Amino acid sequence: PGSTRYMTLFPSTTLFRSLMATGLDTGPAGAALMLVVPMPEEADHAALLQGPQGVMLAAMLARLGFAREDCYFAAALPGHLPLPDWEGLAASGLGAVLAHHVALVQPRRLLLLGNALAEQLGSALDDTPALSSFAPEHLLASPRQRARLWQRLLDWTAA
Repeated sequence: PGSTRYMTLFPSTTLFRSLMATGLDTGPAGAALMLVVPMPEEADHAALLQGPQGVMLAAMLARLGFAREDCYFAAALPGHLPLPDWEGLAASGLGAVLAHHVALVQPRRLLLLGNALAEQLGSALDDTPALSSFAPEHLLASPRQRARLWQRLLDWTAA
């Protein structure tokens, strides 16, 4: 994990060469749940989702019965960017990188937090049950969106 996979798949892409390697992706292969966020939180240094977004998501996952060690946490980008160019990233093949990452992890369920992530993946998920919602920073800022996601998660995990 980390940005090594990005460098391998995008050796000539300036964006990925310029980002620092983070190695923040963590979790077991075959995870009960793979949670993908657009990028690490600005304060993430030792692990992914250690700030306020992570606290919110950890609470939701715990209430759903997912232990952190049974989940795989990944970021689409190896570093924090204030305003990512998602169209440019799509043109560079970010969707293929994400699909490859999901294929390597082989999660039982996939939670994509960030509308751009679902757009990047398109129909590349095969049979992996997936749910997408707003990015974590938007969920933190909107109790209404958190409530909507919570209801969707309850329905999704009950199925």
